Amino acid sequence: MSSPEQARRARLASMVGTTIEWYDYFLYGTASALIFAPQFFPDLSPTAGKLAAFSTLAIGFAARPLGGVVMGHFGDRIGRKSMLVFSLLVMGGSTVAIGLLPNYQTWGVWAPLALVLCRVLQGISAGGEWGGAALMAVEHAPPHRRGLFGSYAQVGTPLGMVLSTVVFLVVRLAVDEQQFTAWGWRIPFLLSILLVLLGLYIRLRVVESPVFAEVRAQDRRARMPLAQVLRRQPTALLIAVGTFVGNNTLGYIFMVYLVSYSVDEAGLGQQVVLVNLALGSVVWLALTPVFGAMSDRIGRRNVYLIGTALSVLWAFPLFWLIDTGSALLVLVAQAVYVIGVSATYAPQAALFTELFSPEWRYSGASLSYSLGAVLGGGFAPIVCTALYSAFGTTAAISGYIVLVNLISLAAIVAIPAHLGKPQPSARSVRT
Repeated sequence: MSSPEQARRARLASMVGTTIEWYDYFLYGTASALIFAPQFFPDLSPTAGKLAAFSTLAIGFAARPLGGVVMGHFGDRIGRKSMLVFSLLVMGGSTVAIGLLPNYQTWGVWAPLALVLCRVLQGISAGGEWGGAALMAVEHAPPHRRGLFGSYAQVGTPLGMVLSTVVFLVVRLAVDEQQFTAWGWRIPFLLSILLVLLGLYIRLRVVESPVFAEVRAQDRRARMPLAQVLRRQPTALLIAVGTFVGNNTLGYIFMVYLVSYSVDEAGLGQQVVLVNLALGSVVWLALTPVFGAMSDRIGRRNVYLIGTALSVLWAFPLFWLIDTGSALLVLVAQAVYVIGVSATYAPQAALFTELFSPEWRYSGASLSYSLGAVLGGGFAPIVCTALYSAFGTTAAISGYIVLVNLISLAAIVAIPAHLGKPQPSARSVRT
């Protein structure tokens, strides 16, 4: 356990770093819903263009396991801190590059290809970023406060969403539609360079995780960490991946698909949709430390069960309210929806840390996170778009939400009941 000052710095570094990472990552999601189709796929129909834009979003998810494997390996071999600095540089560089890309009319087929390359780099960065940030926060924490400390890394997701949405909205309001389409959409991407510099300053001032420092001092580092995860803790890997599939699906339906659906089908304006997205993210942000602390009292599994139950019950009312076309009712729909998202996301950093042994923990956490994202959120906007196009009703999408939550429920019930409850044996689960 670290000193209170170092623990505070670790929490701050995890929160600020992940906020910047996810600001960059979510800019792409918002832009893919609102602007990328006409910019990079102008020859396709509106539906096909949207599917193409969402497909480039999915490509970033496909690249996540590569980032998780590579950065997880070096995170377990040379340390958490160095990988967090590396991931921030890769994410920031690729995001700024997107802001500088010529569109299809200027560069032809090279424009979407370059967009895909930038998205792959974002995916590699995201695949290794979260695991390092989560471990830095939790491994600096007192044993009885891991859920709360880990929630600081989780807060970066909704905070990055709020920041990216607000910046996108401010730019959208500052220029007319023609200017926004021509060049205004690039500004949020280019601003990333300033945030990356801030993140580097904060992360470089944090000391290495005390848990990793102990592993290194005792020469317990695994030569091939990923092989150890697969050989010695396959059950922990399956539990971690399974718990994240449902949550990540819910998250990307909220952050990407509902933006597109609210504009194209519910008839709301882009500005209203972005405001609702930001406000919904604020609810998610506010509840994350609450559910993180709750998981320290009643256990990780019980908090996951609460969130999953709410998500299943709200799957159909979500679209009933959105289809009214009322901005207020849409906000209510999203605010209730993200309660379930927050409850199944807040305990995740602590859960993944506790599931894996310290010698290969970065690899296990990063691979679990990346695979869960690929199987969950990576295809969620595409699946939702295809379901609505095929059936012409949101009931199909609601059924999809119920299904992925039931899949995750199988993993959630397998979470060891003692994790999160105050007892010394809850440090790690070896399977």
